[in-house]
Formats: sequence, C-alpha cells, structure tokens
Amino acid sequence: MPVTTFAFLLFVSLTLLVYFIVPQKYQWVVLLFASYFYYASAGGKLVVFLIFTTIITYLAGLFLAAARDRKKRKLILAAALFFVFGLLAFLKYYNFVARGLNILLAKLAVFSLPQFKILLPLGISFYIFQAAGYVIDIYRGKYPPERNPAKFALFVSFFPQVIQGPISRYDQLAPQLYGGHGLDYDRLKYGIQLLLWGYCKKIIIADRAAVLVNTVFDNYRQYPGSIVAVAVCFYCLQIYCDFSGGIDIVRGIAQAMGIDLVQNFRRPYFAASLADFWRRWHISLGEWMREYLFYPLSLSKPFFRLGKKTRGLIKGKAGKIIPTSLASFIVFFTIGIWHGANLKYIAFGLYNGLIISASIIITPYFTRLLEKVRIDPHVRLWIVVRIVGTNLLVFLGRYFTRGASLKAALAMLRQTVFAFHARALTGGTLWTLGLSRLDFCLVVVGGMVILILGYLQEKGMAIRKTLEQKHWLLQWLVLMVVLVALVWLGVYREGYIASEFIYQQY
Repeated sequence: MPVTTFAFLLFVSLTLLVYFIVPQKYQWVVLLFASYFYYASAGGKLVVFLIFTTIITYLAGLFLAAARDRKKRKLILAAALFFVFGLLAFLKYYNFVARGLNILLAKLAVFSLPQFKILLPLGISFYIFQAAGYVIDIYRGKYPPERNPAKFALFVSFFPQVIQGPISRYDQLAPQLYGGHGLDYDRLKYGIQLLLWGYCKKIIIADRAAVLVNTVFDNYRQYPGSIVAVAVCFYCLQIYCDFSGGIDIVRGIAQAMGIDLVQNFRRPYFAASLADFWRRWHISLGEWMREYLFYPLSLSKPFFRLGKKTRGLIKGKAGKIIPTSLASFIVFFTIGIWHGANLKYIAFGLYNGLIISASIIITPYFTRLLEKVRIDPHVRLWIVVRIVGTNLLVFLGRYFTRGASLKAALAMLRQTVFAFHARALTGGTLWTLGLSRLDFCLVVVGGMVILILGYLQEKGMAIRKTLEQKHWLLQWLVLMVVLVALVWLGVYREGYIASEFIYQQY
C-alpha cells in the first residue's frame, strides 16, 4: 500500500474516521491495529522482525527498571542492543561482508561463506533506532519504562512514521499516542495542508525529476559531463522533495490526529557549512547520532585521554578540537554505513566525515585569517558565498549516494570534470532524457518555488500562519489550486507511475 496510492488515502481516511468515533481512551488501540495492518500489508511476513524488535526492547526496559546492580544493567543494555543491532547488521550487511570475505577466502583456497536471498524489511533502520533509543534512555534513567506491551508496540510501529521516519524519542511521542485527542478543526486543516504540500513535492517534482535522473545515471557513459551534472542537480532536488515530501505527508496525517511528529528538515539548501547542512537534513537521525553516539564517544575515557595528550597543539585548543573532530568522523562514517551495504555509502560517509572533521580543526585558523583580511563573516555576500560552497560540497557527495556503485560514481565525477562539454546543454540533448520540455520546466519551476518559500521561511515568515490570517475564501482557493495541480500534474496524469520513496530502502 504505497503512500502515493488512493488505497493509502482511503486507509488513512477510514482510520481517522474510526479514531475520532471511538472514546478517546481507546484511540491508541485504533492506532495499534491500523499500524500493524498497514505494516503487514506493506511488509507481509516481515512483520515478524518488527514484533521481535518490540519484544526485545520492551523486556529490556522492564529488566533495566528492575535491576539495581550497575554491571547487571550494563549487561541488559548490551544484550538488548546486540540483539536488535545484530538483527539489523545481519539483514542489511551480511551478504556484503560475505562477498568481500569470499574474495579473500578464494585466494586462500579454503571454504566460502554462504549467501542468502535476504529481503530487507521496510523501515527496519528507523524502527530499530527508535526502539534502541528508548532502551538507552531507560538505562540512563530518563523516564520509567512502558509496562503495557500493547502501548509500547504502538510506539515502535506507529504507521505514519514506521517506513521512513522521523525517528522519535519515547518521551516526545508516547504521551501523544496514548492520550486522547478530540476532533480539532485547525489541527485537521493544518494536517491536510501539510499532507497536500508533501504530495506536491513528491508527485509533481520528485517523481518527474526521477525520470531524467534515472535516464542519465543508468546510461551515464553515453552522456558528457555537463549532462551528468544536470542529472546530479536534479537528483539533489529529487531526493529533497522525495524525502521531505514523504515526511510532510506522514507529519500531516499525524497532525490531523492531534499528534505532532518531530520536524525532520529545516531548509538544508540554505546551510552555510556542511555541518550546518546535516543539522538541517534528516534532523531526527542527526539528533539520534548526537545523543547516542557522538556524546558518549566524546565523553568516553579514551577520548578524554586523547584530549589530554593533544592539549598543547593548535594554540592550546587541540584538547577539545581533536576528540570532537574524531567523534564527528566516526558519526558520519556510521551514517554512511546506515544508508546501506555498499562501498559507495562508505565513501559517502568518509567524504562527509573528513570534510566536517577537517573543518573543526581548521576553523580557528580560518577565523583568524578572516580577521586579518578584514572580512566580516556576517556580511550577506560572504554568507551567500558560504551557502554556494556548501551546496557544491553536497552536490559532489550526491554522486556517491545515487551512483550505481563506487566505481560508477567516480567515473561520473571524472566525466563531469574532464569531459564537461558545455555545448551539450544547448544542443538539444536535454530534451532526449525522458522529460518533455513542459515537464522539464515544471521541475525547474518547482525547484524555484521550493527555494523562494524556503527563503521566506529563513527570513522568519511562517507560511501557514500567514495564510491563516487571510480571508477564508483565499485559504480555500489556495487549497483548490493545490488539489487541481495534484490531479492535473500528478496522480491522474496519463502515463504517471508512482515511484517508491528513496528512503524506504534504508
């Protein structure tokens, strides 16, 4: 039941209807049944992995609350994380590791590791990270464990977010899931607005851009570097509209129910540094990594000793900078692996990790350089230069995430640099990439609309609140325009084929 289908909208509508009909104290039960029905329809028998994760983390929370001995608590935490992350590692990375080891084992003329046909469960990275965060928080004593197994099952499986996030914390989400919500006109209206905006980004922009992107990336050897660069630009727009559009859809559904899911994007293409970009992109994953990986690493004894040994370097600041830089590198390497079992994702993590780690180290020197040449870092022109530079770094990184392999990504980079051939941009090649001129222009105009609205939000304008202040006729007119655009340009247009969300595969 893909999110972009009429069947999904019908499912959501029926769920909302029943949700608001039943007494509020039973609303969470409706959500639990709806969540498992949705996941079973999307993942089939793979729902067993969702159930396994739920049972392990639920029991771990209870055992942690009952245990008083510190060593026993550590053992319970380690066991729970071993089981859930071990499951994720096996399903996601076993065949990748086995193929690599078999190359070595073949040279040694010994046995080879078996490989399996593994179908990755939908959303497994998201719900395992969410459940693992809960167990770690219980270990840290942040809140008592949930003792009702059915309620905890809802926290792990809440259907709007189970496929591609956002990754929520228990203390943020659970009280909203278990508490009753009356039908609120404003929340329902805002939820529908957000849902429609998400569909616009996904169906009108992302799925159109995907046609050109797939054409070029699947046959990159046939095109000059300039066309490859255009495809990467389209992919930057596609992946943003696809992922953020999907998040808007699920946040809109939840908001209509009276539930606020965490924001997952904050205008990332207006970031003035690569680190700032990742603070704005997939925010919930970044916060998870910061809370459960970066801080524990930074405050660990080995990193403390590293800080003491390097304290005298970099004008006396290395004691803090080097451990922070190393922890950041490990975090982004982990994020690269999180994306999938492929060398290209490892390269993507290393690429971002090296740049961000290096920037932490050189920032003190760069700040002094700006002072010497009398450049005010807060001047608008300098900020624009930084934003452009950041987007160039993001652009280069997208070769790795979209390329079929690391080898293909590097080959496409070489083509872009050494075989650019700018004349191809005006020679008609752009109109042979699967998109008509109208569709090409729709993608470009859609991207411009995203940028303009993002700029207004960066300046402090709350788009929905501004619209709310207008006459109700204008509000409904805007809503009708969006609906007409979706019908004419998206869902029912001849030849339209809804594509899966990119982040579903993670």
